[in-house]
Amino acid sequence: MCGSSTAIGGLRVTMTSSTSDTPVDAQHTLSNEDLAPVAASARTWSAWNIAALWIGMAVCIPTYMLAAGMVEQGMNWWQATLTVMIGNCIVLIPMVLNGHAGTKLGVPFPVLARASFGVHGAHVPSIARSLVACGWFGIQCWIGGAALYSILGVLGLFDPLLDTNPVPILGITIIQFLCFLAFWALHVGIVVRGVESIKVLEVYAAPFLIASGVALLIWAMISVDNPGALFTSATNYPEGSGFWKIFIPQLTAMVGFWATLSLNIPDFTRYAKSQKSQVVGQVIGLPPTMTLFCFIGIIVTGATVVLFGEAIWNPVELVERMGSPVVVVVSMVALLIATLSTNLAANVVSPANGFSNVSPRRISFRTGGLITCGLGVIMMPWRLVNDMGAYIFTWLIGYSALLGPIVGILLCDYFIIRKTRIDVGAMYERHGSFAGVNWRAMVALGLAVLPNLPGFLNAASQRQLFNPWFDSIYGYAWFVGVAVAASLYWVFMTVWPPRQTLNEQETDPA
Repeated sequence: MCGSSTAIGGLRVTMTSSTSDTPVDAQHTLSNEDLAPVAASARTWSAWNIAALWIGMAVCIPTYMLAAGMVEQGMNWWQATLTVMIGNCIVLIPMVLNGHAGTKLGVPFPVLARASFGVHGAHVPSIARSLVACGWFGIQCWIGGAALYSILGVLGLFDPLLDTNPVPILGITIIQFLCFLAFWALHVGIVVRGVESIKVLEVYAAPFLIASGVALLIWAMISVDNPGALFTSATNYPEGSGFWKIFIPQLTAMVGFWATLSLNIPDFTRYAKSQKSQVVGQVIGLPPTMTLFCFIGIIVTGATVVLFGEAIWNPVELVERMGSPVVVVVSMVALLIATLSTNLAANVVSPANGFSNVSPRRISFRTGGLITCGLGVIMMPWRLVNDMGAYIFTWLIGYSALLGPIVGILLCDYFIIRKTRIDVGAMYERHGSFAGVNWRAMVALGLAVLPNLPGFLNAASQRQLFNPWFDSIYGYAWFVGVAVAASLYWVFMTVWPPRQTLNEQETDPA
């Protein structure tokens, strides 16, 4: 048995290329050290380890920005907090269910997808997930680059007031772009050295961000004349709008925020000691952390309305307005370190595995990480977060419309069709029972995306290309996608069952 040791979320784990009871492709055309099933002896993560991983990923600047954006859309503090809590409780369900497969089978997401989509068909969901991660990777790099830009401005190395000429193609100034590239290059250097080099950064990621959030909360409470005013029930919805028109898309966006991890959560739960460990760890790690940190963002953003007359949902911009150079530099350095660590942990593991799955013999985890870095630049992430409306309706809801159907197919296949019984060895056989492409999953995926496509095109173009009725459907994009895909996949697998499902009822690798 050969294997390698790596660190994820500050924890050392061992990945093996074979186990005593699970054969893998002898020529390694479908497996490598990162994709192989984890041996039972290497599944050592406790509930606290899973919870700590979630805290490290959930406490991040995009979390703060998403919640604060709800205030900008007109919600009051308790409506926004309630939306965050409900959204995370909803997404926790597929997170725990999909995590069950990782813990039971010991395989990562790209390999698990082979059971429902086929060995070759699995490239579609794994690459779709990888591309979304590349977008998030770029967004985090842009946020870090903005912090670096602020530090240079405070230190007097350039005058931000004079840096107002954007590069035509990019839409940002040359100094902003260079700061983005500098922070991006730091990621590349760490990826080249390997995952082990981020271990120390990951350990300190959550404390840095929590400390920064608490500091901002204290600042908000002492800066306003009447702290109780921050907890007002007053709303500020745009004319012609109201709670429900804002709540539904915001809830979908909140679910979409972690629609990515609800797919590749097996990448992490395959290291869990037991189902109880992964369930308890996710329950105590995800909803409470997200709700608390979002609450901080909501209250602080409410304070900015009082102090500056506008809702400032970007903490980098907020810190810039605090005045004291020392406070700005110290805060920005903390944000840089925390953002770097969180980004590498949350947005490199999944795409690296996804790209590796395309050609395991040629693409290692390191190579997959470098591909992620390259695509993160090409996507021009500053355009995704430049406008909160685009961020919510185009980016978050848009990819949830694609990833929701994949979640529905995975859960239907694992729990309903196969009743959690899958021949793990067959998932590593090029000509085995999961060979080729499962057309049932591909057709179900395509049909489930269609209802949300007109609404997405309306949002992306910011024009009414299709009937407003489609916008209402698009507001429920993730929910619609999950329900339609799961239903269609069940029908297709029931009416036209493939051969392997007839034999797996007697096979239970657990």
